[in-house]
Amino acid sequence: MRRECSGGDSGRRPERSFGDWGVRYPRRVLITAGILCVLLGWVALGLGERLSVGGFAASGTPSARAETWAARYGADRPELLLVLHLKSARLSLDSPAAQRAGRRITERLAAERGVSRARSYWTAADEAPPSTDGRSALVYVDLDGSETDTARTAQRLVPHYTPRGGPFEIRAGGPAWSLAQSTGQARTDLVRAELIAAPLTFAILTVAFRSLVAALLPVVVAGLSAVGALAVLRVLTAVTDVSVFAVNLIGALGFGLAVDYALFIVARFREERARGLAPPEAARVTVATAGRTVAVSAGTVTAALAALLVFPFSFLRSMAYAGMAVALLAALTAVVVLPAVLACWGPGVASLDPFGRLRWVPAPTIGAASPLWRAVATAVTRRPLWWGAGCLVLLAVLVLPFGHGRLGLADERILPGGAEARTTGELIHREWPTSGERSLAVVLPRADPVADRAELDAYARRLTALPGVRGAAMVTGRYADGGRVAWARPAGAAGAAAPRARPQPPAASPGRGERGTVVRLTMTPDPQSERAADVVRAVRELPSPGPAHLAGWAAQVVDARGALLSRLPLAAALIAVGTMTVLFLFTRSVVIPLKVVAVAGLSLTAALGGIVFVFQDGHLRWLVGDFATTGTLDMTIPLLLFSVAFGLSVDYELFLLSRIQEHWRITGDTTASIVHGIARTGRLFTAAALTVAVAMGALASSGVLLLKELGFGLALAVVVDATLVRGVLVPSVMRLAGRANWWAPARIRSRRGRATAPEGAAGEVPSTTEPTATDRNAAGRLG
Repeated sequence: MRRECSGGDSGRRPERSFGDWGVRYPRRVLITAGILCVLLGWVALGLGERLSVGGFAASGTPSARAETWAARYGADRPELLLVLHLKSARLSLDSPAAQRAGRRITERLAAERGVSRARSYWTAADEAPPSTDGRSALVYVDLDGSETDTARTAQRLVPHYTPRGGPFEIRAGGPAWSLAQSTGQARTDLVRAELIAAPLTFAILTVAFRSLVAALLPVVVAGLSAVGALAVLRVLTAVTDVSVFAVNLIGALGFGLAVDYALFIVARFREERARGLAPPEAARVTVATAGRTVAVSAGTVTAALAALLVFPFSFLRSMAYAGMAVALLAALTAVVVLPAVLACWGPGVASLDPFGRLRWVPAPTIGAASPLWRAVATAVTRRPLWWGAGCLVLLAVLVLPFGHGRLGLADERILPGGAEARTTGELIHREWPTSGERSLAVVLPRADPVADRAELDAYARRLTALPGVRGAAMVTGRYADGGRVAWARPAGAAGAAAPRARPQPPAASPGRGERGTVVRLTMTPDPQSERAADVVRAVRELPSPGPAHLAGWAAQVVDARGALLSRLPLAAALIAVGTMTVLFLFTRSVVIPLKVVAVAGLSLTAALGGIVFVFQDGHLRWLVGDFATTGTLDMTIPLLLFSVAFGLSVDYELFLLSRIQEHWRITGDTTASIVHGIARTGRLFTAAALTVAVAMGALASSGVLLLKELGFGLALAVVVDATLVRGVLVPSVMRLAGRANWWAPARIRSRRGRATAPEGAAGEVPSTTEPTATDRNAAGRLG
């Protein structure tokens, strides 16, 4: 064993490569990896306290700038809402006991650290009307700081006030409390997802590898890459916002990729050992072949996730950082640390088969040809047009729901049904239909409430004449249906539109003295509907007395959609160009990269159709658990789902293409190469797809709707890709293309023709016959 672990070997040595370090110096690599794991774990300490919440709204948009103006004038959306409901039927909101208690709670909240203002029915009746039944009142609490600061303030205040309401039963809601509860739910769901995914994945790997020792190796890769990715996020928190949900992505994606990479590395190593190579030499060949494909795969996953950085959503950017970090670290661990383990303890990889005594005959290795997949590939290549057309029809059925998909922004409905923020939000929407999300604020920083009174009055009348606008309130009075329905309050009355001091000043001064005012609008349509978008556009197009800034939830939805659509072509181009470049360098083919991008885009659109069918339309609750049907999908989830799933799809494509191309270079027979490649990778893809689907699908058990959508969508994408796409669509398309699959410019074709061995075999033997020593040396020189 000591001689094997020394990294020595006899005979001709292959060329050195980066991943060869783990084989040349296995003990040093393992000791260094252990030390780095401890150091990175120490760096990652305290990450949970530095993670941010929110980031789902677009930054740098007109509505985002308008929110700063609205905060200066006290017209921004309150971050925390308390519903005070009378316990006794003998009391009313205007009874002395209720007045004293309500005023005391409001004043205490206003004096709390992190609170800039609090108002209620008893301190500002015009701004905080009672509920429709007259038994409840709202306390509006404006909080200081970022979304993360407001969530932490809410987390500190709510448990202190809700059990001490005196004559009131107090319930909390609002954006800050929703974010606080979703953060706690995400952390709980992370533990639950790992408890579900870990034993199931280990069982799948044990069956696939027929060894408890081999099944533990992907766990090692996953653990090292996850610790490293968490340390990277901890460093990034010093310079940018990192979402709390990034940790969930690291757990799911990191585990899935680690299993994929370790599966192919270990499978190739065991095949090389079966051919008589010593552990160090087998590990070298494995790194030079399957390891090269793993490295290319990590590059494509990283390129796909990097496209998310072009979108102005901090949530997407932080998820991109997390995904890129864990993908690169998983590949690095798989091609450096894992070969060191194999070089030292190679003979033990096949030990401890828990099912060995139950088998009558030896089970085939995971990289051996599968009769089932060979039969499927043979049938598809025999009638490629019929099979390809049938597969396209089935994918089109899956894509259909995506045609009526609608994008929105996340609110309290992402929480499970029993969460306080969600139930309180539903109560507020029912009892105060004109408050909260249906409100808009038009900030007029240069308007003079006295000198411009006539112009302001005319502007308010025009605003309320717009379709979808229920009413307006400003310093000149209250308006509805194009006319004034109430006169202005006396000077100095509660709710006057004078600017108040805020820790975050606007980009430009509001003027001197009391210059500037705000028009508060209420809408009739749902803020995420197309009718609400029409209201936002109409208000912005209406001539105003001076510059106008429109703030409100509906305006944020409109601007977020616009920002997404404007950056979508650039992101798609980056993904396509990056992927095709990597695949061209990998295969030296012009046609195959185009085919890969087209097929991946089609199959992933089918996955997007699946999440529309389930989560927007409200089907299959028995499969994914209960959730709120909002009629929209959070606009960040399809982007994140597409990027991650695209990387995984190309990941499988690389391993399949390397095997097909390898056999084609030996035989020159495209059809036979397709059948051979699918037969030899069938078991690998089945095990990999199952493990990734379990790891991703465990997120579907989350109580947070965003994680539920992401987990279900990724699991569906992997299953569709590993069955319909890899088993039917890819072989049928390649069979129809024939020799055109391998077309390339003359210079590249001549360079490729001089190759004596395949590039990057994916854990397979180089040919259908036993390879010679020359073949093995040629394979070792790759990479």
